[in-house]
Amino acid sequence: MAVSVPVPENNPAGTVRIGARAGRWILLTTVLGSSMAMLDSTVVNVALPHIGRDLDAGLAALQWTVNAYMVTLAGLILLGGSLGDHFGRRGVFVVGVVWFAVASALCGLAPSAEVLIAARALQGVGGALLTPGSLALIQASFHPDDRGRAVGLWSGFGGIGAAVGPFLGGWLVDGPGWRWVFLLNVPLALLCVPVALRHVPESRGDEYVAGAPAREGKRRFDVLGAVLGALALALVTYALIEARSGSPAVWVCAAAGVAAGVAFVVVEKRRPDAMMPPAIFRSRQFTAVNLVTLCVYAAFGGFFFLAALQLQVVAGYSALGAGAAMLPTTALMLLLSARSGELADRIGPRIPLTVGPLLCATGMLLMLRVGEDASYVADVLPALLVQGLGMVTLVAPLTATVLASVDAGRAGLASGINNAAARAAGLIAVAALPLLAGMGPEAYRSAAAFDSAFRRAMPMCAAVLVAGAVVAFATVRRPPPGCRRPECRTHGGVTAPPLEAVRHRRVAGGAAGESA
Repeated sequence: MAVSVPVPENNPAGTVRIGARAGRWILLTTVLGSSMAMLDSTVVNVALPHIGRDLDAGLAALQWTVNAYMVTLAGLILLGGSLGDHFGRRGVFVVGVVWFAVASALCGLAPSAEVLIAARALQGVGGALLTPGSLALIQASFHPDDRGRAVGLWSGFGGIGAAVGPFLGGWLVDGPGWRWVFLLNVPLALLCVPVALRHVPESRGDEYVAGAPAREGKRRFDVLGAVLGALALALVTYALIEARSGSPAVWVCAAAGVAAGVAFVVVEKRRPDAMMPPAIFRSRQFTAVNLVTLCVYAAFGGFFFLAALQLQVVAGYSALGAGAAMLPTTALMLLLSARSGELADRIGPRIPLTVGPLLCATGMLLMLRVGEDASYVADVLPALLVQGLGMVTLVAPLTATVLASVDAGRAGLASGINNAAARAAGLIAVAALPLLAGMGPEAYRSAAAFDSAFRRAMPMCAAVLVAGAVVAFATVRRPPPGCRRPECRTHGGVTAPPLEAVRHRRVAGGAAGESA
């Protein structure tokens, strides 16, 4: 449990100014915390070949190294935000940072693939606590006049972290070793936690309501729904990864995963405070945009998992070379995502959400030129530039359309569901794509075998993106004027769209405020 420290009376929650010393400390804390999770989501793919060789692990173990983290993160991220509202945002954020650091240390010290996978699942739990908590602290701490700028700085620095991640991860893998990809989180946590405890004011969700009854303001958290959701993802993922064996356990897990998914839907329908209330899907626009999200982030998840391996196993890149090769995609998102959002505001989201996936599909097909002795300038860079331009085109409008498709009081919930859907799509793709492409358990040890499977996988990813473009063109419409717009205008993450905060009104005195 986090140690409670007095908050100076001149800096209570909701009044901190961005130019003040306290404001700079809060930004430092939240950027450090979110960067831990952001770095881990982008650097691990670069380390996979080295992890496999060092731990004598097959392809399934490498898939689980990615997916164990994503299962718990996707399944629990909505619950993490609710826990912060209930128990205190700073306290839950600190617990998440400590949890994440301890799990990272276990990953770095793992003697076997099995221990690494278990530690990665624990890491995802920590990520689910700290990821929504970092933005929640900014929304709850800063004065309303400074919140937009604070969120912009937070998302901008987070984007820089995402851009640096693959490069830093490659340097660590080629230098001290892959274990330092995880151990690096420990000193970051040792810096983040004391600063949070000393300088960040505590806040709780029961300080805010959205014109709702008191019961709704003091909302309870849906543990059963979170457990069922994570269990369904885990069982289906296991069935897909282990499907090559054809054992009875695969069919049992597949059936159990479907049953857990059905139970999740039933529970969410019956709970008054559901984590994912089915009523939110009555908005056809919200449902349509989440279908687009599932398509595009499934393709992205499969692409970034396989591309890092293709560059190292087939093209002969070092881990540092593979990490640096991926920089253009993230850099384009970091530099142009805000302008893309402004363009979508003017012309509407339908065209960006149609053109963006088609550009990404073109970039993935261009990756078919990347084989043995591939030239970075002639083969790799054009594909990643086209891919990056496609992501720039679609990510900001996708987030804006999600927020505009529901009532303002549910904007944060809608963003959380969309973020969780993207992560779930990515983990299912990492589990299913090697199976569909015919990758054997030892495929990543053979350049010829992996290259052959990669050339089957990229058209599949492109086809899923085309399906997303068709859904967007057929269903997405311009939102009505005056809808909620994203505050995270700058974004560099490639694993999920940015989280956004919920706008509420403060009960006391009727002053305007916000809560994440």
